[in-house]
Amino acid sequence: MSSTFLPTRFLFRFSVSCRRTTARWTAQGIQLDDSYLVPELHALEGRPSFAKVKAAWNPRGLFFQVQVTGKRQAPWCRESRLDASDGLHLWIDTRDARNIHRATRFCHRFAFLPAGGGRGEVEPLADQLLIDRARENARPVRPKELATASQLQADGYLLSVCVKSEALTGFEPNDNPKLGFACVVQDRELGEQTFTVSSEFPFREDPSLWSTLELAR
Repeated sequence: MSSTFLPTRFLFRFSVSCRRTTARWTAQGIQLDDSYLVPELHALEGRPSFAKVKAAWNPRGLFFQVQVTGKRQAPWCRESRLDASDGLHLWIDTRDARNIHRATRFCHRFAFLPAGGGRGEVEPLADQLLIDRARENARPVRPKELATASQLQADGYLLSVCVKSEALTGFEPNDNPKLGFACVVQDRELGEQTFTVSSEFPFREDPSLWSTLELAR
């Protein structure tokens, strides 16, 4: 007799609030207090935590801050291997379509790395990635539509991220305040920490496996 085990997060549809912020982006990133923390849904399955993720929004776009701790090695970040690099990887659907399995032009994928750029490969990186099997790709972003800042620390890093509204096709907070949302903090040393289901499921290409980020007033 066989039995099937489904991870807890697969059994639910999650919707979390994303608070509006008046904080401004600077060369050091953005400062968000603990009221902006994204719930650690992986804890429902007893998975360990090594990253704290915060999220905020305003009409200029979306903002995220990630604190990674517990590292003994420097982050593994390669401009030529964005999808495999350490850092924050985001998937955002500005229409929050829950009944599609292939991405549309409203679906976006971004990678934000704490290092890997510039001279000595110590500057942070931000770029857009294609979503596998997409029916239609999002508009290519321009360089200034994504921003990132990082502080490398003895046991990890602090990473700030800005996705400007111009980088998000269909970003209309007044008419469509719910966004499809998935993220993973990826780390070659510590593993991965996902918001929705783990990599046992194809969330990287299937928007129906994403959760909802609700832009609160």
